[in-house]
Amino acid sequence: MIYLCLLLSGAALLVNGLALLGRISLRDSAVFSILAGSTQLALGLTYAGLIASLSPQLFLDASGLFLFGLTYVYIGLDVLLSLGSKGVGWFSGLVGGLGVILAIASFPGDPLLGVLWLCWAFLWMLSYVRTALGREGLTAFNGWSLVLTSQITTTIPAFMGLLGSWPTDWRVAAGTAAVVSLLLAVSAYLGRVKRRGHPLPTHLLPGPCPSFSKPGDAKALDSLR
Repeated sequence: MIYLCLLLSGAALLVNGLALLGRISLRDSAVFSILAGSTQLALGLTYAGLIASLSPQLFLDASGLFLFGLTYVYIGLDVLLSLGSKGVGWFSGLVGGLGVILAIASFPGDPLLGVLWLCWAFLWMLSYVRTALGREGLTAFNGWSLVLTSQITTTIPAFMGLLGSWPTDWRVAAGTAAVVSLLLAVSAYLGRVKRRGHPLPTHLLPGPCPSFSKPGDAKALDSLR
């Protein structure tokens, strides 16, 4: 179930990132976020019920399902209900902090998962800075970081897990960390180029969004989780 949720997260991160870059509409990505998040929450509840009498470590693994699921559902509702995105931003900041704790807890036995949690925590914190603190200049960087890191941190690891070949070697974790760092650096560069030379579409800037009736909808979508 955890690997299936990772696959859903890979799709959700990609779709949310494309929405931030203006490639698809916020409403489309919001609907998909709710579908993906609701499925993850359902799988998480099922998984928690199955492991109720087993190791506490498994509950630690299940916590990620709920963090991702709640994030996607909240993001989707925030856009569709025009809530203004501040709540999503502060929630993302909280989850980002929890992600760091989960990374530390994962490193001793599963260094790759620890690296992945650090990346996800960064994405959540980036959403927090952009939405809760109003740093709209980070929108393009946020979008590119979701698009470029989505597959290396979710889809590919999910397939490895489904095939029974999840790596526990520190060298794999170190290599993944290097690749993710490079992708984030490329995302920052692309975000700066877009901000300086090619302004973002108006529906991603502060103010009324063409698809909605209230200001603030443009801030709503992120991604992460």
